[in-house]
Amino acid sequence: MDEKELSKPEIQQTPSAKSEIRQSMISESENQKHDAVCSEFSGGNLATPEFFNGIAKVVEQARAHIERSVNVAMCVTYYEVGRLIVEQEQSGASRAAYGKKLLDELSAYLTERCGKGWSVGNLKNARQFYQVYSPSIRQSLISESEKWQTLPAQFALSWTHYLILMRIKDADARRFYEIEAASRQWTVRQLKRQIGSSLYERLALSRDKDEVMRLALEGQTMEKPRDMLKSPLVLEFLDLEQNQAYSESDLESAIIANLQTFLLELGKGFLFEARQKRFAFDEKSFFVDLVFYNRLLQCYVLIDLKTGELHHQDLGQMQMYVHYFDRYVKKDFEKPSVGILLCQEKNDNIVELTLPESSNVYASEYSLYLPEKALLQRKLAEWIREFEETHGSDAE
Repeated sequence: MDEKELSKPEIQQTPSAKSEIRQSMISESENQKHDAVCSEFSGGNLATPEFFNGIAKVVEQARAHIERSVNVAMCVTYYEVGRLIVEQEQSGASRAAYGKKLLDELSAYLTERCGKGWSVGNLKNARQFYQVYSPSIRQSLISESEKWQTLPAQFALSWTHYLILMRIKDADARRFYEIEAASRQWTVRQLKRQIGSSLYERLALSRDKDEVMRLALEGQTMEKPRDMLKSPLVLEFLDLEQNQAYSESDLESAIIANLQTFLLELGKGFLFEARQKRFAFDEKSFFVDLVFYNRLLQCYVLIDLKTGELHHQDLGQMQMYVHYFDRYVKKDFEKPSVGILLCQEKNDNIVELTLPESSNVYASEYSLYLPEKALLQRKLAEWIREFEETHGSDAE
């Protein structure tokens, strides 16, 4: 092999990545079957697969519209029921017994007249729904006659989503989760998981005070590499015990087996590309544990997994991976690659001393169990207080 051939790097896929190729072949086979079915029902030359697909899309869009209309109607109904209950309670006796008797009688009346679904518990939910959301919605109501035109625009989620959201006491956190659930189309299960994992608090602890304020107004934004970071990354869904012995390979396999949830935990815009991505340089082979692409930041994101303490050699190795991708893999229009070392334990002083300030390499701790929300909330409050004491009026 001549010198020119030696200096030219190569990038290959390991056998472990063959599963991606097989998945692509399966998808292609399914598409062929779909086209065959369309051809069978088209009666030969009477219609094309595009015709059948077009009709199916109309039906699917109609179903989605109906579902959305039902969800909005439920939210508006419960909001108005809650409003009338609160106004009646305010005009009645102040004793708690009055409120309880009112709900008991109203539940019996509505059940007899309107059927099931109007238990005392549901009426309490309607009242709480109004009490939580009326401060922000009331300002946008123009008049009583226009509320059924105005209110639907206020509710982008299902009633079940709001049942979960309205139990979050912190208004900023509640608004953050509402924005994220709507923009990323979280299911109820995904919303519960993100709240349970204290996503808001973990993101806030990875940002400065001004960006913490933005979380409640805009949700999670992806404008720079540091926006990807969370403190910590929670991987409770891997079902690995914190104290049991597991290898980096075990951790990687567990992530691949739960890739959809891992992508949810990583955040917005992530696409999975490969595991154990191999590249060769100077007659040596190197492997990156996990390679992702973030379409919002338009950059490769390389992740290396560490089950123990992070060392400066690990940081240097990741810096080399990032340099390689920047020089030989990324396109001119793409942003510089980002490297993340996912470790159980990191020393911020070592990270700061090892990496230059302009480095696109970061170290992030992970946890195999859900964090204690109260502890994170205390840490966040302390962090904001320290920030304000340090920066003084500049923090405002």
